[in-house]
Amino acid sequence: MMRAIELAKMGEGLTRPNPPVGAVLVLEGHIVAEGWHRKAGEDHAERDCIGKLPPMPVNLSSATLYVTLEPCSTHGRTPPCTDIILEKGIGRVVVSVVDLNPAHAGRGLKILEEAGVEVVSGVCEAEGRELVAPFEKFITSGMPYVTLKLASTLDGKIADSEGNSKWITGAEARERVQAMRRRADAIMVGAGTVRADNPSLLPRPSEGREPFRVVIGTTIPADCKVLTDGAAGRTFVRYGALVGVLKELAEEHSVMHVLCEGGGKLAARLIEDGLVDEFVFFIAPKLMGADGLPNFAQTGGLIAGVKELKFHSVEQVGEDILIKAKMEK
Repeated sequence: MMRAIELAKMGEGLTRPNPPVGAVLVLEGHIVAEGWHRKAGEDHAERDCIGKLPPMPVNLSSATLYVTLEPCSTHGRTPPCTDIILEKGIGRVVVSVVDLNPAHAGRGLKILEEAGVEVVSGVCEAEGRELVAPFEKFITSGMPYVTLKLASTLDGKIADSEGNSKWITGAEARERVQAMRRRADAIMVGAGTVRADNPSLLPRPSEGREPFRVVIGTTIPADCKVLTDGAAGRTFVRYGALVGVLKELAEEHSVMHVLCEGGGKLAARLIEDGLVDEFVFFIAPKLMGADGLPNFAQTGGLIAGVKELKFHSVEQVGEDILIKAKMEK
């Protein structure tokens, strides 16, 4: 199953509005085929996997198909995956996560079970649910999953008093951010970040990804990269309530996952509005001082109203520390 999850990750940032899914077919203790969902409208992971079998007849009654998400059972842009599983006579299906769409949850597994296929679910479920967390948020709430990424010094500064931020973190951390961009459907920043840094906000290398770019604010230079480069048609400049902007991204552009890269004022607004699903902090072993720009630009806070987070993972990336956290519920 962990191999199937690894394959599914190859589709992150490519599959909207579908989730990334991976599949592995095992026969007599050996992997005989692998597959993953590459793009909406193309084969789902199960069909991609099974389609790689040799054309010669193979008895699959003792085979096991490992798939990260319950096989679909309805006609969409592609036929149901339950159909090809039954057609090929696969005897056992192991699933990490049951379909997260309330209208379909468990239906595919029931169809397989009633046809005599052995079904097991919940294998590596924590890892599977983490993989499809953006899709789960999107399909159950109509809103995108928001990851807030902030790179700061040890004393919580994202730039110096003149707005300079290159480079607070090291090359390894910056490379990790590029990977995060490749997994997202949209990259969001505040107008102040565009004015200060003139970023492209595009993943390098893109590896086929074409994320939207969202700037919150109105006063940005007409010649900035996000308005003039080859991807300018995928740039949205918005202002007003953030919940409305996020809802527009989901409803009109099928955005499941938004990566917000700051700055501090936008970060504060997202946090205050309760819109952050996951925090990613890159902490550099540096001290900026009191007049640096804070990663969370809110004032007047009291200990009684402090925002409490729960750390989910901590790791060293080059000389920096990467902390992933979620808001304590």
